[in-house]
Amino acid sequence: MYLVIRRFNHIRSVAEAAQRAESGLGQLLKQSPGFQGYYVFDAGDGAGGSVTMFDSKEAAVAANEKALAWIWGSLVDIINGEPEITMGEVLVVVSA
Repeated sequence: MYLVIRRFNHIRSVAEAAQRAESGLGQLLKQSPGFQGYYVFDAGDGAGGSVTMFDSKEAAVAANEKALAWIWGSLVDIINGEPEITMGEVLVVVSA
């Protein structure tokens, strides 16, 4: 399993960005091969981001390119600056 974390430090409205992402990017990611899950978070003080899970690194990288294109086409009016992107292999999963 592989994950991608995208964090934005300057968002005018994290709630609005999350709403747009759920109905737009979330639906796009659901159609990506190897997709496992998409989570949006509010880090406070105008910061927020997402965590996306995939079956493989290749699937994560391909979907991240699509996600960035969607972000610049759909959120440019409420975000300021480039996202911090972290990708990595999941080593441990603990579920309820």
